Amino acid sequence: MSAAMKKPVTGDYVEVKFRIPATKVVKVKEVLASYGAIAAEPESVPWEEVYPDFNGSVALRGARKREGLTQKDLAALVGVSQTHISEMEHGKRPIGKDMARRLAKVLKADYRVFL
Repeated sequence: MSAAMKKPVTGDYVEVKFRIPATKVVKVKEVLASYGAIAAEPESVPWEEVYPDFNGSVALRGARKREGLTQKDLAALVGVSQTHISEMEHGKRPIGKDMARRLAKVLKADYRVFL
Protein backbone atom coordinates (compact mmCIF):
# COMPACT_ATOMS: atom_id res chain seq x y z
CA MET A 1 0.00 0.00 0.00
CA SER A 2 1.45 3.37 -0.97
CA ALA A 3 1.27 6.22 1.46
CA ALA A 4 1.96 9.93 1.24
CA MET A 5 4.97 10.87 3.35
CA LYS A 6 6.11 14.25 4.53
CA LYS A 7 9.31 14.98 6.43
CA PRO A 8 9.04 17.70 9.05
CA VAL A 9 11.46 20.61 8.96
CA THR A 10 12.92 19.62 12.34
CA GLY A 11 12.78 16.51 14.50
CA ASP A 12 13.40 12.79 14.17
CA TYR A 13 9.90 11.81 13.07
CA VAL A 14 8.27 11.36 9.69
CA GLU A 15 4.57 11.94 9.26
CA VAL A 16 2.82 9.15 7.32
CA LYS A 17 -0.76 9.35 6.10
CA PHE A 18 -2.64 6.45 4.52
CA ARG A 19 -6.06 4.86 4.18
CA ILE A 20 -6.96 1.45 5.48
CA PRO A 21 -10.16 -0.57 5.66
CA ALA A 22 -12.28 0.38 8.65
CA THR A 23 -12.22 -3.21 9.83
CA LYS A 24 -8.41 -3.05 10.26
CA VAL A 25 -8.18 0.14 12.33
CA VAL A 26 -7.76 -1.56 15.71
CA LYS A 27 -5.04 -3.92 14.45
CA VAL A 28 -3.10 -1.14 12.72
CA LYS A 29 -3.25 1.02 15.87
CA GLU A 30 -1.90 -1.91 17.91
CA VAL A 31 0.99 -2.43 15.49
CA LEU A 32 1.84 1.28 15.41
CA ALA A 33 1.65 1.49 19.20
CA SER A 34 4.15 -1.37 19.48
CA TYR A 35 6.65 0.81 17.57
CA GLY A 36 5.98 3.78 19.82
CA ALA A 37 4.21 5.66 17.08
CA ILE A 38 2.53 8.89 17.98
CA ALA A 39 -0.98 8.92 16.61
CA ALA A 40 -2.32 12.39 16.02
CA GLU A 41 -6.00 12.87 15.50
CA PRO A 42 -6.62 15.27 12.65
CA GLU A 43 -7.91 18.65 13.71
CA SER A 44 -11.15 19.51 12.02
CA VAL A 45 -12.56 22.98 12.05
CA PRO A 46 -16.04 23.67 10.72
CA TRP A 47 -15.95 25.72 7.53
CA GLU A 48 -18.28 28.27 9.14
CA GLU A 49 -15.52 29.14 11.62
CA VAL A 50 -12.87 29.45 8.93
CA TYR A 51 -15.04 31.53 6.58
CA PRO A 52 -17.58 33.31 8.79
CA ASP A 53 -18.42 35.86 6.08
CA PHE A 54 -19.13 33.27 3.37
CA ASN A 55 -22.70 33.19 2.12
CA GLY A 56 -24.63 33.05 -1.13
CA SER A 57 -23.89 36.67 -1.98
CA VAL A 58 -20.12 36.10 -1.73
CA ALA A 59 -20.42 32.97 -3.87
CA LEU A 60 -22.48 34.87 -6.45
CA ARG A 61 -19.97 37.70 -6.75
CA GLY A 62 -17.04 35.28 -6.97
CA ALA A 63 -18.68 33.04 -9.57
CA ARG A 64 -19.69 36.03 -11.67
CA LYS A 65 -16.15 37.43 -11.64
CA ARG A 66 -14.70 33.99 -12.37
CA GLU A 67 -16.83 33.81 -15.51
CA GLY A 68 -15.79 37.34 -16.50
CA LEU A 69 -19.34 38.71 -16.46
CA THR A 70 -20.57 42.13 -15.41
CA GLN A 71 -23.70 42.42 -13.30
CA LYS A 72 -25.51 43.67 -16.40
CA ASP A 73 -24.32 40.66 -18.47
CA LEU A 74 -25.38 38.20 -15.78
CA ALA A 75 -28.74 39.91 -15.36
CA ALA A 76 -29.44 39.56 -19.09
CA LEU A 77 -28.48 35.87 -19.07
CA VAL A 78 -30.61 35.09 -16.01
CA GLY A 79 -33.53 37.31 -16.97
CA VAL A 80 -33.58 39.80 -14.11
CA SER A 81 -32.55 43.43 -13.73
CA GLN A 82 -28.99 44.47 -12.94
CA THR A 83 -30.35 46.04 -9.75
CA HIS A 84 -31.53 42.62 -8.54
CA ILE A 85 -28.08 41.10 -9.15
CA SER A 86 -26.47 43.96 -7.23
CA GLU A 87 -28.90 43.54 -4.33
CA MET A 88 -28.24 39.78 -4.23
CA GLU A 89 -24.46 40.35 -4.23
CA HIS A 90 -24.76 42.81 -1.35
CA GLY A 91 -27.08 40.59 0.71
CA LYS A 92 -30.03 42.96 0.39
CA ARG A 93 -32.12 40.52 -1.67
CA PRO A 94 -32.38 36.84 -0.76
CA ILE A 95 -31.50 34.22 -3.37
CA GLY A 96 -34.32 31.71 -3.62
CA LYS A 97 -34.00 28.14 -4.85
CA ASP A 98 -35.35 28.94 -8.34
CA MET A 99 -33.00 31.90 -8.74
CA ALA A 100 -30.09 29.85 -7.38
CA ARG A 101 -30.74 27.21 -10.04
CA ARG A 102 -30.85 29.84 -12.81
CA LEU A 103 -27.64 31.44 -11.57
CA ALA A 104 -25.94 28.05 -11.25
CA LYS A 105 -26.76 27.13 -14.84
CA VAL A 106 -25.24 30.35 -16.19
CA LEU A 107 -22.28 30.44 -13.77
CA LYS A 108 -21.45 26.71 -14.04
CA ALA A 109 -21.75 26.06 -10.31
CA ASP A 110 -23.81 23.97 -7.90
CA TYR A 111 -26.97 25.90 -7.05
CA ARG A 112 -26.58 25.14 -3.33
CA VAL A 113 -23.60 27.49 -2.97
CA PHE A 114 -25.93 30.42 -3.61
CA LEU A 115 -28.45 29.46 -0.91
